Amino acid sequence: MAKLSNRFWFKLHGWFSLPVWIIFCFVCLTGTISVISHELTWLTNPESRASNPQHLAEKSMSELVDIVQQAHPTASITTVMSFESYLVNAVIFNDKDVPFAIAYVNQYTGKIQEINLGMTFTNFMRSLHGWLLFPWHSNYSVGYYIVCCMAIVMLGAFISGLVIYKKFWRAFTQPKLRVTQGKKTLLADLHRLAGVWSMWFLMLMSITGLWYLAQAIMWHNHIDLDPHAPLIEASQVPTSLNGVPVRPYTLSNALQVAEEKFPDFKSTYIMLPEHQRDTYKVYGQGDHIFYDQYAYGVTVNPWSGNIESERSPAKMTTLQTLSHIADPLHYGTIGGLWTKVIWFIFGIFLTGMSITGFLMWGSRTVKAARTDLDDTSTIYNPPLVEQEGN
Repeated sequence: MAKLSNRFWFKLHGWFSLPVWIIFCFVCLTGTISVISHELTWLTNPESRASNPQHLAEKSMSELVDIVQQAHPTASITTVMSFESYLVNAVIFNDKDVPFAIAYVNQYTGKIQEINLGMTFTNFMRSLHGWLLFPWHSNYSVGYYIVCCMAIVMLGAFISGLVIYKKFWRAFTQPKLRVTQGKKTLLADLHRLAGVWSMWFLMLMSITGLWYLAQAIMWHNHIDLDPHAPLIEASQVPTSLNGVPVRPYTLSNALQVAEEKFPDFKSTYIMLPEHQRDTYKVYGQGDHIFYDQYAYGVTVNPWSGNIESERSPAKMTTLQTLSHIADPLHYGTIGGLWTKVIWFIFGIFLTGMSITGFLMWGSRTVKAARTDLDDTSTIYNPPLVEQEGN
């Protein structure tokens, strides 16, 4: 009975992995690359580097907006983003005959180092990993569902693998890697070692992946986790007979309001008003390392300077908290570059496990096919001695 049970778990482990092996391996590989996509951009594109040889103070985002506006007087600037300290800030705008452009602005020198008119490498890898570049239909993407369902595959393979591998904890104290006993043995040892040492990572990826699946279902059913920024009352917008009225409160004022509201605030994502009833949306990070770079924020009325809405971990619901801690845990940004390196290494382990698992399955399948072929040949082609004897 025990032997039958082990066989059942072994088959279950295989079926959780093999039918979607190519997709699973691809998602693992693209996710691993996405973890260090910013660093790969820094390595391959010199214009993305925020060099600061003179040790200048960092300019505010409002100053960067002014720099881009002076260089492109007719441009409409919509968004400003900041990343790691060694990467330039991104100022997104549109202009005549330019529907979308990203200005790479050095936040120390104020120099516009490049104008990118297409998709960045980081956005491409995140999109490829997140929804396989499938199109979005209003509030859902089939590709996003496919990727999220890999969390079920991963969790099932993880649980069944633990059941198959008896006394797996010995791999921590007595790791076994037999390199001289053939390909099959080596692959099996690599697969087991990577699986045991990656247990925490497998659980973390499975849990965050299941959250992304739940989030996709909520999006599909028009359930908003974070409320939309409120519109300003029309009565608050002044009228002007000589053209468009000038907003008395600037982006610099909005940044000051956010910094006064949250003492440890560092702005990372800003959206400028798109119309007269819109607000400054200032988001950033604070003193909670497990929350993403949008966990803190305020929307500021450009006509009165008042805070129309605010966001912080202390005021989040459970679902909002989960949505803001999932990305740092999934992509390893909680501790900066060092945790990214750790996530990258274990991402390689996870990708390698999918490959070694497939190779082991392929080896057994080929061997079983040859055995069946030999048995069939014996049945339909009896030995010559037996034929003569008959």
